[in-house]
Amino acid sequence: MSVFKESTLNNTFTNSLPADKVEGPERRQVFEACFSYVNPTSPKKASVVHVSQEMLSQLKLTNVDNELLEIISGASSIENSKPYAMCYGGHQFGNWAGQLGDGRAINLGEVENENGRFSLQLKGAGQTPYSRGADGLAVLRSSIREYLCSEAMFHLGVATTRALSIVLSGDEVMRDVLYNGNPALEKGAIVCRVSESFIRFGNFEIFAARRDKVTLQKLVDYTITNYYNHLGKPSKDVYLKFFQEVVDRTKEMILNWQRVGFVHGVMNTDNMSILGQTIDYGPYGWLEDYDPNWTPNTTDAQNRRYRYGNQPSIGLWNLTQLANALYSLIEEVEPLQDILRSYKNSFEGDYLKMMLNKIGLQSLEENDQSLIEDLQQLMESSEIDMTMFFRHLSNFDEKVNFLATIKMCSYKNENDFLDFEGQWTLWLSKYAERLASNFLSSKERKLNMDAINPKYVLRNYIAQLVIDDADKGDYTLLKEIFELLKNPYDEQPHMEKWFAKRPDWAKDRVGCSMLSCSS
Repeated sequence: MSVFKESTLNNTFTNSLPADKVEGPERRQVFEACFSYVNPTSPKKASVVHVSQEMLSQLKLTNVDNELLEIISGASSIENSKPYAMCYGGHQFGNWAGQLGDGRAINLGEVENENGRFSLQLKGAGQTPYSRGADGLAVLRSSIREYLCSEAMFHLGVATTRALSIVLSGDEVMRDVLYNGNPALEKGAIVCRVSESFIRFGNFEIFAARRDKVTLQKLVDYTITNYYNHLGKPSKDVYLKFFQEVVDRTKEMILNWQRVGFVHGVMNTDNMSILGQTIDYGPYGWLEDYDPNWTPNTTDAQNRRYRYGNQPSIGLWNLTQLANALYSLIEEVEPLQDILRSYKNSFEGDYLKMMLNKIGLQSLEENDQSLIEDLQQLMESSEIDMTMFFRHLSNFDEKVNFLATIKMCSYKNENDFLDFEGQWTLWLSKYAERLASNFLSSKERKLNMDAINPKYVLRNYIAQLVIDDADKGDYTLLKEIFELLKNPYDEQPHMEKWFAKRPDWAKDRVGCSMLSCSS
C-alpha cells in the first residue's frame, strides 16, 4: 500500500507534457521535451537527520517509517509514479547558459489532499542528464542550509518552497567549498523539497531559445491550466494576464526579501520560480550590518550583481527574459513592455510604503522619503545590525535615550561610533516629530512593527554553528534552531541568546561571511 494512501497521486506534469525519448542519467542535450525520466541513486545507508512535523501533517503522514525513508532518500519511488528531472535553460550572471536542467534534483511525483497540492523533489539524489559533468549529489552542509532557510522563510511570511526532511545518504561526497583548489570529503545528504510546482523562468527560456514554439506553448498552457486557472482558458489575452501575475508575485517576493534582509545570492533566471516563490537556497545570506552592496556569493564578489540593494533591479531583468521567452506566443512587444513598466513604476512606491511600515508609520507625508533615505545612509555608515535595529525601534520613546540602543546595534567600536552620534540624534528628533502626527498609540505602533520586523532570522553564523554540530553527529542545535525559526516574530524569552549581533569570530569565517554555490 502506498505511504500516501490519504492523498491522490496526480503526475500531471509527466502526463501532460512531452518526455525525453531516452531514459537514464547519461549526459545529453534534450530537445522537444520538458523532462527526462531518471531514477535517484540508491544511498549507501540512509538515516534521518530531521523531519518537519508540520510538513508531515500537510502531506497526511504521521511519521517516517521504513517505506517513507526509502522514498525521501531515493532508495525507492512513490508507488505508481516515475521519477524525473526537468529540462530548462537560464541566464547565469547575466549570460545565456544554454541547457541547464535539474542537475542534482529529481522529482518524485505530485500528491494532492485536502491541504493542497504538493510536488516532491529530492535535492542531492544523484546524476541526471542535466548534471553537466557533476555527480548530482549534495552534502550535509548545504542541505542543512536549504532545509532550515526554506522553513524559516515560510514562517517569516515570504513565498518559498518548503522542505520535508534531511537524510544522510551514508556516502561521502567530494567538494571544494570555495572553488580554490582545496577539495575535501563531506557527508552526503538529501533534502526532500516540497512545492506546488518547481517550474522556473528557465523552463520557458530553453524552448524560446531553441525556437521550439510547440513545446513552449504546451508548457505555458499546462502552467496556466494547473496553477493559474483562475485566469481562464489559455489564449493570447490570458498569456498576458499570466505574465502580469508572475510579475506581481515576483515583486511581492522581492519586497519581502528586502523587508527581512534576505540576500538570495544567485538570482539566475533558472533560480526564479514561476509561482513567485523563493527557490534554490544556495549561497544565500542575511544582512547583519546594513550594507546594500553585500553579497554572500564568492562567485559574485567582484561584480556584486546579486547584492542586496540590486535584487529589485535583477528581478525586473529576469522578468524581462521571461517576457522575451513568452513573446513568440503573444507577438506584440508593447503589452509586455507595459507590464514590465508596471513593475518598475510600482516597486519604488511599494518599497517606500514597506519601509514606512517598518518604522511604524501608516501613511505617507511629504518628507517621509528623505526620512527613510537618511536612516538607511546612517545605518550603512555606522554599521547598524538591521534585524536588531528595527526590532528595537518598536520600543522607541523620545523620553528615553535611544542612542544607547543604537550604539548597541552597531558593529563599530565605541570611539568610532562617536562620529555618528550627532547625525543619529538629529534623525531621532525628526522621527519623534513624525510619530507625533502618526495617530497611533505607542502600543499599537509596537504591535504593528513587531509583526513585520522579525526578532529572529537565520543568521549566517547560527547556520554554521548548526552545521558544525551536525558534522559531529549532534543534531540538538538543529532541532533548537528549527523550532526558533517557526516563530520569528515572537519574543521567545528562552531563546534570547539568538537575538544578538554577529560575533567577531564569524566576520571573516567561511560559511558565515563567504559562501559559494558548492553543495
